[in-house]
Parts: sequence; C-alpha cells; structure tokens
Amino acid sequence: MPEVRLHDGTAIEVAVHGSGPAVLLPVAAPDGPTDPVADNPLVGGLRDSFRVVAFDYAGHLRRHPRPDTLTPGNIAGDLLAIADAAGVDRFAYYGYSWLALSGLQLAIRTHRLRALVLGGFTPVDGPYERALRDAVTVHATVVAGRRDGWPSEPQARQFVTLYESLRGFDDRAIQSQLTCPRLCFVGGADGIASDPTQDGIPVDVGAVVRERRAELATLGWDVRILDALDHIGAGRPGPVLGVLRPWLVAALDGR
Repeated sequence: MPEVRLHDGTAIEVAVHGSGPAVLLPVAAPDGPTDPVADNPLVGGLRDSFRVVAFDYAGHLRRHPRPDTLTPGNIAGDLLAIADAAGVDRFAYYGYSWLALSGLQLAIRTHRLRALVLGGFTPVDGPYERALRDAVTVHATVVAGRRDGWPSEPQARQFVTLYESLRGFDDRAIQSQLTCPRLCFVGGADGIASDPTQDGIPVDVGAVVRERRAELATLGWDVRILDALDHIGAGRPGPVLGVLRPWLVAALDGR
C-alpha cells in the first residue's frame, strides 16, 4: 500500500497482510537483508487469522526524530492515520515497552479499539517520572558529547518531550475509559534499568505487575507473567506469539 504521511509530514511504509479482524502492529525491523515488515515473525504468526497492519514506528523515529513534537496526542494521531490509510475502522493494537505506553495513550483518545495488548509495560503505576529523569540524563550526555554514535541530540530529545508530556499522568484515573478487551503481559524477571531512548522501560516491570495482578484483574485486564524472562526475552517473537495469538483469537473471534 502507499506510504502514509504522519503528523510531521514524513512518510512511513505500511504493509497489510492477511484477512480477518484488523490488528495494528508496530513491529521492529529484523536484522539482515529482509523486508523490514513482511519478514517480521509476528506478522507471519498472525496473518493467517488476522488482517495485520504492520509498520516500523520505532525505526521511523530513529530516522526521522521529532525533538519537539513526540507527544502522546501526536503518536495517537499517527496510529489513527495509519489505520485510516489501511482502510481499517476498528482494530486491535499491540505494542511492547514504550510502544505499549503509546497504545495506552491511543486507547484514551479513540473509541475505535476492539482490543488492546500491552507487553513489557504496566497499565497502572507506570514509570513515567523515572523515564523522564533517565531521558533527561541521556540527552545531557549526548549534548556534552559523551556518547558516540546514536542517539543523536534530536533522537534523545524527542523522548524528553514524550515523557515531559506525560508528567503527572494518572494511569489509574483513566482506567474507567478503557472498555475494550485488554491484556498486559510481562517477563517475570523484567527488572532492567535501560536507556529510555531504546526499547526498555527503566523500572522493575515484572514486580510491579505481579504485585498489582489482582488490582489489574479488577480493573478489567487479563494478565500474563512469563516466568524467568527479562524485558528483552519477553519481547522476542516466540514468547510474544505464544501469548498474543491465542488471546487475540479469543478476544476478536479470529479463525
């Protein structure tokens, strides 16, 4: 399908595979000389039962950083623009780590979600203040020239902008706005403190979700904890598909 213009005027490649209930899937490009979307294992694992709308949003932001405009509202607008271009009215969304955070922000800005899946992130007591502090620190080291290669200054600053926009965000207060089926899954050993400009959320996500499992269930979340897996391991295609596919089939009546 044609490239989709996002809020900053840049174009992102989007691929649609399969048929059935629609799933928006911001996938990471695999290594090697492959199609960055079509050859992603998550796409291959879902397209026999779902209409998968796949795009490399994180990679796009590395190539086209938004130091002043990476806000939750703009991210949600981008995701809706992608759904519109794919001809999708209602859809499920899956995201991992900060892309899961983006899905939560999308969910409170649209009624078009049929299902929401957050991986490697907690729907309550999210690490917003910690992520902001770390993003500021990373940006300062980049400005001071103490980091070689990427992230560049604009790449680093866009995450400062994102987390500043979420300063004071109350993720408990918005739970009543979430009405679609929703799933949260994390690695049981997800306790990293990683670079916030990458894909990690700097908090012990596994422990937070485990401690709040009963509360999350009361709030309407299905919860899966993948024992012994850390943040990176729980985000690999095998574990993700093992949780994501059967849950989506049940939630969306896929084949």
